[in-house]
Amino acid sequence: MDELSVGSVLLTSCDGGLGLELLKGLLEQRRPPRHLFAACLDPQGKAINEVALGNPSVVVLPLDMTDPNSIKAAVGKVQEKVGSAGLNLLINNASNTRRSTLATETAENMTLVYTTNTIGPLQMSQAFLPLLKEAAEAEGQHEMSCSRAAIINISSILGSIEAGEAWEERQDICYRCSKAALNMLTKCLALEYGDRGILCVSVDPGCVTPPLGQGMGPVTMEESVQGVLRLLAQLSATSNGTFWDWRGQSLPW
Repeated sequence: MDELSVGSVLLTSCDGGLGLELLKGLLEQRRPPRHLFAACLDPQGKAINEVALGNPSVVVLPLDMTDPNSIKAAVGKVQEKVGSAGLNLLINNASNTRRSTLATETAENMTLVYTTNTIGPLQMSQAFLPLLKEAAEAEGQHEMSCSRAAIINISSILGSIEAGEAWEERQDICYRCSKAALNMLTKCLALEYGDRGILCVSVDPGCVTPPLGQGMGPVTMEESVQGVLRLLAQLSATSNGTFWDWRGQSLPW
């Protein structure tokens, strides 16, 4: 199995769920990251500190992706650790949703969910660009990959306009629209940052319930994590500005 080999990773929303499990998966790689920044809303949380204990490569970062000052402070702490080597991999994993239908959706829901799911990844990508550029320009780095410099936006098949998946099971307008916007952000990042050697990709981890229909899920957390990490190890220049699922299958925008 392909394994991800990367010097430094910043992973958001490590308080629990997919973020925490991806963190564990990264630590279980044959060559785990030298610097693994676990960003959390609650850096004192029991679950994240149990993982960090005994793993000196893990740095627990307080981070609120909706707060520019919090992001700025996180950039400073990461820079202190990585120095001129820069940051290799930024995984924007934080996500929010409110259950709704087309009839019940509200402006408040839309604003709240967009702030976390779309604006947060934008602000993170802007703030960490200098460190990603340093990693991309490091000596010996030539091919685009997650090992060199990359932004991975954790998205969802529910954000695919073409697929229009699982409409009968869950409409969740705010979530669908925010993930469609996140996918557009990924494309914009790829267009702007690709020439600088920074790979930008959207990834659907597949952890969606209720079931999405034939062959689409749900999946176990372990399957999702292993699939996502396997995918990240395989991404290259031809993947820039594209949308993939945890199984390594290309998804329609």
